[in-house]
Amino acid sequence: MSDRKILVTSALPYANGPIHLGHLVEYIQTDIWVRFQKMRGHECYYVCADDTHGTPIMLRADREGISPEQLIAEVELQHRADFADFGVAFDHYHSTHSPENKILSSEIYRRLRDGGHISSRSITQAYDPVKNMFLPDRFIKGDCPKCGATDQYGDNCEACGATYAPLDLKNAVSALSGEKPIEKDSEHYFFNLGHFAEMLGAWTTAGHLQAEVSNKMAEWLENGLQDWDISRDAPYFGFEIPDAPGKYFYVWLDAPIGYMASFKALCDRQNLDFDAYWQKDSQTELYHFIGKDIIYFHALFWPAMLYGAGLRTPSAIYAHGFLTVNGEKMSKSRGTFIKARTYLEHLHPEYLRYYFAAKLSAGVDDIDLSFDDFTLRVNADLVGKVVNIASRCSGFINKRFEGLLAAELAEPELFQNFIAANTSIAELYENREFGKAMREIMALADKANQYIDEKKPWLIAKEEGRDAELSAVSSMGLNLFRLLVVYLQPVLPGLAANAAAFLNIEPKQSWPSQAQPLLNHKINSFTPLMTRIEADKIAAIIEASKEDLSVTAPVSKTSQADSTNQVDIEPIAASIELDDFSKVDLRIARIIEAQAVEGAEKLLQLTVDLGNETRTIFAGIKTAYSPAQLEGKLTIVVANLKPRKMRFGVSEGMVLAAGPGGKDLWVLSPDQGAQPGMRVK
Repeated sequence: MSDRKILVTSALPYANGPIHLGHLVEYIQTDIWVRFQKMRGHECYYVCADDTHGTPIMLRADREGISPEQLIAEVELQHRADFADFGVAFDHYHSTHSPENKILSSEIYRRLRDGGHISSRSITQAYDPVKNMFLPDRFIKGDCPKCGATDQYGDNCEACGATYAPLDLKNAVSALSGEKPIEKDSEHYFFNLGHFAEMLGAWTTAGHLQAEVSNKMAEWLENGLQDWDISRDAPYFGFEIPDAPGKYFYVWLDAPIGYMASFKALCDRQNLDFDAYWQKDSQTELYHFIGKDIIYFHALFWPAMLYGAGLRTPSAIYAHGFLTVNGEKMSKSRGTFIKARTYLEHLHPEYLRYYFAAKLSAGVDDIDLSFDDFTLRVNADLVGKVVNIASRCSGFINKRFEGLLAAELAEPELFQNFIAANTSIAELYENREFGKAMREIMALADKANQYIDEKKPWLIAKEEGRDAELSAVSSMGLNLFRLLVVYLQPVLPGLAANAAAFLNIEPKQSWPSQAQPLLNHKINSFTPLMTRIEADKIAAIIEASKEDLSVTAPVSKTSQADSTNQVDIEPIAASIELDDFSKVDLRIARIIEAQAVEGAEKLLQLTVDLGNETRTIFAGIKTAYSPAQLEGKLTIVVANLKPRKMRFGVSEGMVLAAGPGGKDLWVLSPDQGAQPGMRVK
């Protein structure tokens, strides 16, 4: 056992929906790195947790008629199952809604407060006059005040990366009611991030971050650090601030502390020394794997909080990019927004683990899941190269030699070349250059197959008197196969375990820096270790994902591996009676004229024909449609909606559309044959 003591975390998935392939980029990457460290004999722990607090959880639970505690418990079971089936082996998986997290969050807050780093003041917030509640940042949408990008959330812009106050948004609306938020005052608590500007300037340039991330931090530090609002008003699902009744910790304060809480629970269970990993002078290593969209919180807020509370800061933060599918953002309409469970119903999880490993590097670039490349790479590398070696050689050993390998190694120099490669492969794993590591391992697989091709054991087997040579060649091939599988063990733990059972060796192998060949060793019968990916499996996943449009993917506070690709599908509203629906008069209408509204960035003025009358309707669809696209189009309107006086005129109805907003809006249209004035029933 080495003297390295390592604690590793992945960002916490938000507890409002299932895991999808975009999330798995991070967890698979982290799991590979942790498995490698354990193979090397290091004391390494991997912890994670569900991020469970915040208004989204509270509102979803209310819509579903259950408590927030019940909701997060159900989602946690789903998350645990998905991670387990993809081979992501946490040493402990926890919840931020835990006693450990409440105690630690309160203690860190008190230390920051007593150190003079917490202040309070009255602020003006966005308030939904319909829902009668203050609006969280992510429940306000509008145009970025910095770059003008439309359909941005109230805390940061996904287009330019800017952060801002929700009320700074242009053309802001409530995501809950669609109403324009009003301003309302409330007492809030702030973490004075600016107190740590000098410390952060040194920390972010001391090798704890990737170069491109460090450069981004320098830009933000140069622009100045703002006080960080760490409180939220009731109603809110979270932990109440110790000295502030009715005020709750903002989820971003207690969520990263959830890393500590999860590890604390593991320490209590295994009698580990928690303080040794978190005290200020700790000699242990601490690594966070995160998506590039949450760098600001992890590389500025988190180390400042830890430092201010008298605790150690991370050894390094490793950020990764987003996942695209077939070169484009994940899309539900194209069937490429794929849940982990949907994939698992059709394909082996280790195919995806290998493909992600083959694409991942130490940088923060996005990676693409190309289904054609995915199929080709898995079939060629894993099935055609690695598993094929065992398939080609095992039959001769089992049929001709009763499963007993040769007593001597046929090619000691070739075997030692494979062993010598462990140093460079280990360095690539350590530095998270998984793609380069896979290429080096596959180059060894090519050499093993070349050896077998040159020796041609299938021809040797046909000639009398060459049994010893057949045994030597086949045994050599299986010894090379064993080393390849051990090198792949961090990526393909399932394959490694099955191969170990076939080879009759220990299921978990240590790193092969001093590996000895299997000589005069009895192996078991061979069964296929992997099969080829067929096109119909990919098609089935895409089709199933197209049909699966009703589930909300997690809008993660601490991990949005592909946040720009996510589409929030609201849960079905509470049941209504037929009489309630009959009160809404839906009519077919033809848009006979559409024009922009001067002074309004999102509104179009529509003149619609309802069969026996025309009306004017103002619709917020300018970001999705030009006037020319709408004129002549049949649509559906709410005809008996009470006229609404607006700054630009009176709107006499409502056009029906679907989508989250911005460019992603689709006006509903009936089939041909429907006529203006017809009632929709």
